[in-house]
Amino acid sequence: MRFVLIEILVIAAAAGTASSIASEAALEPSIAGSASCRDCHERFYKLWAPSHHGLAMQSYTAQFAGANLTPQATDITIGTSRYRAEIEADKGWVRETGPEGQKTYRIVHVLGGKNVYYFLTPYERGRLQTLPVAYDVNKNRWFDTAASGVRHFPGADNDQPVHWTDPFYTFNTSCHGCHVSQLSTNYDLKTDTYNTTWAEPGINCETCHGPADRHIKLYRQAAATGGKPADLGLISTKSFSVEQTNSMCNACHAKLSAVSASFTPGDEYFDHFNLIALEHPDFYPDGRDLGENYTMTSWRMSPCVKGGKLDCIHCHTSSGRYRFEDSARANDACKPCHEERVENAEAHTHHAADGEAGKCIACHMPMTKFAHMNRSDHSMRPPAPAATLAFESPNACNLCHTEEGEDAAWADKYVRQWYGGDHQKEMVDQGRLMDEARRGEWANLDKILQYISDKDRDEIFTVSFIRLLRSCNSPKKWPGIIRALKEDPSPLVRAGAAETLDGYLVAESLEALLAATRDDYRLVRVRAAASLAGIGSEGLRDEHEESLRRATDEYLEGLTARADDYVNHYNLGNFYLARRETDQAIRSFETAIKLRGDYLASHVNVAFAYNAAGKNDKAEASFRKALALDPNNVAVHLNLGMLLGEQSRLDEAEDTFRRALKVDPNSAVAAYNLGVILAAKHPPEALKWCRMAYRLRPDEPKYGYTYAYYLYQNGDADKAVNVLEGMVNRQIPYSDAYALLAALHQRRGELDKAVEVYRAAARNSRLPQSDRTAFEAMIQRLR
Repeated sequence: MRFVLIEILVIAAAAGTASSIASEAALEPSIAGSASCRDCHERFYKLWAPSHHGLAMQSYTAQFAGANLTPQATDITIGTSRYRAEIEADKGWVRETGPEGQKTYRIVHVLGGKNVYYFLTPYERGRLQTLPVAYDVNKNRWFDTAASGVRHFPGADNDQPVHWTDPFYTFNTSCHGCHVSQLSTNYDLKTDTYNTTWAEPGINCETCHGPADRHIKLYRQAAATGGKPADLGLISTKSFSVEQTNSMCNACHAKLSAVSASFTPGDEYFDHFNLIALEHPDFYPDGRDLGENYTMTSWRMSPCVKGGKLDCIHCHTSSGRYRFEDSARANDACKPCHEERVENAEAHTHHAADGEAGKCIACHMPMTKFAHMNRSDHSMRPPAPAATLAFESPNACNLCHTEEGEDAAWADKYVRQWYGGDHQKEMVDQGRLMDEARRGEWANLDKILQYISDKDRDEIFTVSFIRLLRSCNSPKKWPGIIRALKEDPSPLVRAGAAETLDGYLVAESLEALLAATRDDYRLVRVRAAASLAGIGSEGLRDEHEESLRRATDEYLEGLTARADDYVNHYNLGNFYLARRETDQAIRSFETAIKLRGDYLASHVNVAFAYNAAGKNDKAEASFRKALALDPNNVAVHLNLGMLLGEQSRLDEAEDTFRRALKVDPNSAVAAYNLGVILAAKHPPEALKWCRMAYRLRPDEPKYGYTYAYYLYQNGDADKAVNVLEGMVNRQIPYSDAYALLAALHQRRGELDKAVEVYRAAARNSRLPQSDRTAFEAMIQRLR
């Protein structure tokens, strides 16, 4: 049986949150704590302590509640229960009233504070769980935490709220790394328990400057002698490059997944992290924010950032404050590079220079809201109401102009009138291609391939296209993806290309992937290693063998750094499955299921592993569990159908493939397999399904060959010849098609035509050499 790989893109462990890997090791003894910095750095300490960085997490106290919260006036109903925060007493609680009576959950920690306060309670097995009610700082009111995170997708159903007890809202697994300092999760997989500890709540000085104990000792010793240490004894960010500064900030301010547990400020970003891009539904197709995206992805689309001179500290202090809050200085942020436009703001903006719309950020960094949080668009692109018309994405004009008649078409008219030309076209064209790719529509594949090879391509759009091309069946995509792996200047793009090449190991891609295991960036190396998991070292040149071993070790080190991350266990399962180590693959997939039972891909891939181990009863059970999670998942129906077919349970397989076609009437895989099953008992219907499979996927050789074979079997040799000649003329690398066409010509007595077919086959370098030799022999025999 040949399985159809399920097309699921694995992202961060917490379904799209910013989550860095926290070390499992004990706290370093050289951590001195922020209070130790105060004696010498009083001014900075006073700026840091009350900042959103300093207070990213804090203990809940009655004093905190009195200063920052207002009583919750009415219960909030969530499902079948009602919730109310009780904050008047010395200790805070959230009271739940539901079908099982009343329960109370103590508030022990508070997260955030810029826009929202979230509250944590001790929960089962050492977990700290985010409570179901949160507090809007700007509106001074309580709200439903999970309901606020529901995304509203244009033209599609909204997603559903996640229950507050879900692992998505578990502090230890999801949001820990960017709210406390020097954290150790201390997770025990055997008991599924946490003993999580941290040095300090909030983001302390040593998060960016490293352990300070040695620094303090050096300076105290120097003070005693009146000298000055030659070595600072900690990390100085003053000497950081622009890229190092941005990497330090974006270790938290990004929608990412981590590939190592060892990031230290000053390191290269893509040595430690992968970045989620526009393949994710939290972005509109044009790259504007829909859900929560944590800044970095849009930041890397900014023309100002691409210039290589802009870092986060230009606009923000190290404690997170905005430097240009004063309206009189608002445009000073942009003035160093755009002085002419800043000095002539009214002419550029067509709004009063001293009004809100005269500020650069009003149009280039408009603020939108999600989950009661305000966030600015860091792509810094100009307003594009034409993109709003195309994708319903936000634009700066209509965020301000909301009166009747002031719609996107109205704004688009003024943008075109004021600025001439059509600067919006590029954004709309890119967005349309992205929208099609996200929907798996490849009519404009040539344009996408041209885009990713263009020297002026945008990094974020390019890696998004390359990742989405995994679901494209056309072989035309491969040269461009291989070229991106070999030549693209962005490690993010190269890593995306290496990942997309998984499963396509021909000579050229194999050589490119092996070379990528020596890339300068760990992200590229580990993605190449993952795609090469199924190859052995036998026959590799020494340099390839050694670099593949090192890259594989790096890959496994990253996957084993967080034992509580179900995606890591899922990917470990894929690694072992590719290496045909089925017992370890099964253990890894089953661990992923234990940690996250509703992750469909784990059930599907453990079924592959059970099948490889000859345990088809468990494989079938796993597929059926996957269907219980998603009854309309066509890939699961297909794989279950082929498993049943492998066991000669043809009636059940037929029924399963028919179900797949109800879910997806354009499934070529279902049509092909249904045609094969029906060939003996109902030839006319079999021909119908085979014809459909070939029409949908003319580039898939076995579909064309099978359709032609059944045409011949059913007495239509002329049509069979036409189908096969079409395949031969396109030089499709499928030896059986050449052999059948030549045989049909021979049966007709058309020996010259048969010889021509064999000759074309012998010349086709994409066919196996043994087959080409056999075709040469047939030519000699017919002569």
